[in-house]
Amino acid sequence: MNFQERADARRTASVLTVLLMGVFIANVDVAVVNVATPSIREGLGASDSELQLVISAYTLSYAMLLVTGARLGATHGYRRLFMVGLGLFTLASGACGLAWRADVLIGTRVVQGIGAALLVPQVLTGIQLNFTGAARTRAIGYYALALSISAALGQVLGGALVAANLFGSGWRPIFLVNLPIGAVVMVAAWRILPVHREVRPQRLDLLGMGTLSLAVLLAVLPLMLGHTRHWPAWTWLSLIASVAPFVAFIIVERRIERRGGHPLVNLSLLAQRTIGWGLAAYGAALSTYFALLFTLALYLQEGLGESALMSGIALVSWVLAFGVGGLALSRLPRRMLPQAAPFGFVILAAAYGAVSVSMFSAQSSAALLFVTLGFGGFGTGVGLTAIIRAVTAAVPPRHASDMSGLISMTAQIAGVVGVAFFGTVYFSGAEAAGRAGATGAMHAFGIVATFFALTALMAAAAAWWSAGYSSASGTMGAISEL
Repeated sequence: MNFQERADARRTASVLTVLLMGVFIANVDVAVVNVATPSIREGLGASDSELQLVISAYTLSYAMLLVTGARLGATHGYRRLFMVGLGLFTLASGACGLAWRADVLIGTRVVQGIGAALLVPQVLTGIQLNFTGAARTRAIGYYALALSISAALGQVLGGALVAANLFGSGWRPIFLVNLPIGAVVMVAAWRILPVHREVRPQRLDLLGMGTLSLAVLLAVLPLMLGHTRHWPAWTWLSLIASVAPFVAFIIVERRIERRGGHPLVNLSLLAQRTIGWGLAAYGAALSTYFALLFTLALYLQEGLGESALMSGIALVSWVLAFGVGGLALSRLPRRMLPQAAPFGFVILAAAYGAVSVSMFSAQSSAALLFVTLGFGGFGTGVGLTAIIRAVTAAVPPRHASDMSGLISMTAQIAGVVGVAFFGTVYFSGAEAAGRAGATGAMHAFGIVATFFALTALMAAAAAWWSAGYSSASGTMGAISEL
């Protein structure tokens, strides 16, 4: 490798590092607050409802505006929106750390979520615009790894910072730590991220943005709060009411597209079966992962009496194997690429099945759980990386932002739905067992692991259909050239 090649390699590595730091710090904030809720309650005198909103306000505003953030990146440049989103996220983090009342914290969490929604879609867009060939495959593998590590690290970091109680500040460092990190990443983004020259300012689809945001709000809010409030009537009415704005959004977007305008979401992308089935597989698999973070913490902390820090450490094998699985994809022969995602999700299903069997057999060995989670992480790493690779390869660069927004929104909604559904399964299983402590927790976790396995098998089937349709349409030829 000559001097110029080494310089190019360092430049691309720097670009990828800056991009991944953006998604990393935003995703950590999804998980970091969960373990700090007792400290927040004590420090601010927050009620149960206020604590729920402290957690859900960020996720809600984040999920609602992800597609809008992606579209703004397309019209004003991914680099500019990356920096605007990062700046807003960092300033809001500081405001969160200084909040003196629960309602102030909830409001600043909403602003923090808006910043994340502007920031995160630019990461995949930046990867698609700045990387090609094997370099893009590796970059997507690292992107998938960043999603996994950040979600797990959020729990560990939150537990460690709250336990440290730095200068008697309690929960506040979980937000304030973002100030120096955000400042460093902002300077690095300004100096390192390339400017994409093909940006053409377009009129923002405000009607599409409004109808989609309303639909996501009505659908996601009851899913976030329903299982903790025992599904009151308003949650079901809200879910039913979300159908109307979703339908209106589809009508609006199709009308704009027919007129030759620029819709918020290019629905023709979802009409491609490679993308439609691929996103279905992606969402199904991710729903089990985010639910695993939630239910595993309940099983270990409330069932076995372990600490929050220990429940985070339990996922180390998952995270390490996830990275191995994602990066191993670039070494597969081309003929095996179409079936990599189904294969990975089958491994994931088998790992969940092994966890279920061990729970019902009353085998609570930490070593056994560590090993089975490692296999699950490997399967998830292979499956998710292959899916992201396939769906991003199925669109030309001009639709990079559209695909980025769809992938990011699918991930967030899948996480909310997964925690709501599988969390309810866990609590119902514990109640049905009628047993307290470790025995009841093992029974409940065994049930939810069975549901995880079935969902992973459905993800494998959807990924198989995505790969099959892709091969039939010739898209896999484009994928194998990456």
